[in-house]
Amino acid sequence: MPVLSSEALSGFLKFYRRYHWSGWIGEGEEPELSLAVVRDLREARAPAGPDEMVALETDVLAGFVLARAAAGMADSTIAGDVVNLEQIRVWFGGPLWEMEPADADVYFGKVLRDAAKGTRLARSRALRVYFLFLEIRHKVEIHQLTGRVVECPIDEMNRPRGVGRAALRIPPSAVQVEALFAGWRQELATCRRFAPAARNYAAARLMAEVGLRVNEASHLDLPDIKWELGPFGKVHVRKGKGARGSGPRERMVPLINNAGATLRWFVQDVWSCFDDDHTRPGAPLFCSERRNGDGTAARVGNETLRSTLAAAAVRHLPDWPDRVTPHVLRHFCASQLYLGGMDLVAIQQTLGHVWVATTMNYIHVQATHIEDAWISGQQRAADRLKGLLP
Repeated sequence: MPVLSSEALSGFLKFYRRYHWSGWIGEGEEPELSLAVVRDLREARAPAGPDEMVALETDVLAGFVLARAAAGMADSTIAGDVVNLEQIRVWFGGPLWEMEPADADVYFGKVLRDAAKGTRLARSRALRVYFLFLEIRHKVEIHQLTGRVVECPIDEMNRPRGVGRAALRIPPSAVQVEALFAGWRQELATCRRFAPAARNYAAARLMAEVGLRVNEASHLDLPDIKWELGPFGKVHVRKGKGARGSGPRERMVPLINNAGATLRWFVQDVWSCFDDDHTRPGAPLFCSERRNGDGTAARVGNETLRSTLAAAAVRHLPDWPDRVTPHVLRHFCASQLYLGGMDLVAIQQTLGHVWVATTMNYIHVQATHIEDAWISGQQRAADRLKGLLP
């Protein structure tokens, strides 16, 4: 720490004596010191009226939404938090800042006792984030109007615990998936509405070939296909899933596994059935039959791609016991890339995972390290019996 010289110290003291919190003090005057009144936040205040309380609650919730949007949270994340808060508010019957730990005990211990773990976690998380916002932004204001000190009712004693690992997904084999798309492809020649059927087929193939999520596929635009990048071309995924609701994470996915051929066929032979302007900014890759207000083709919905994939699997993969979803195709893609020799980091980047541990959950069905270790152990035991090892 630097040591002040005597001249600097003298100058500082002179400055301090001339200036006090109340302003400048004249030459030769001594500063007058006085004790300020220390106010306790917990002092009782006159409660606000009903109209004022309603206005305050509305303004606080609107500020919460705006703050989360400013932090880059995805719209779906913000909407989910608001819905959860509204559900708790309906049960509680009053402003949420009046909740106490005992109220949270009743809500999570009785009302949501038999609810799904995901629901309990989502409600708890939304409540904790909301109270953090209240404590940072509105603690003093709420106390002045209501006399209450904001304190989160969720603590270490009543906080719902996390769920276990996700359910094990075993994807169909390569032979089964090929049979699915072969049967689906034959339908295109005789189907009544070729363009929608071809669109659904192409989207499903793309998800199986490069592991896109259904939301990522439906939000692709024509300019997102970068044919000139790399040896195979790449697709710019703009709506990648963020970690813990952090908002879209963009990435570039190479068009491997014959995905480039799938997209070339769709763009050259099918896309013009929906729209005739390839240069239009924001033109969706997978279009809907519906039209926007200006007459241009709208974007296909996620549920359309999900339902048509499930229906095609019922027709062409009848021996598969479970529902085939876009996420099942994503697991299939990861498994095939792993079996093809691609390393985990490359698969992680292709799928857009933040953590490689997440990628491990996608390929562990096909992983053989346990079997390999068992075979090696058996070989070592046999070598010991033969006297080849000490």
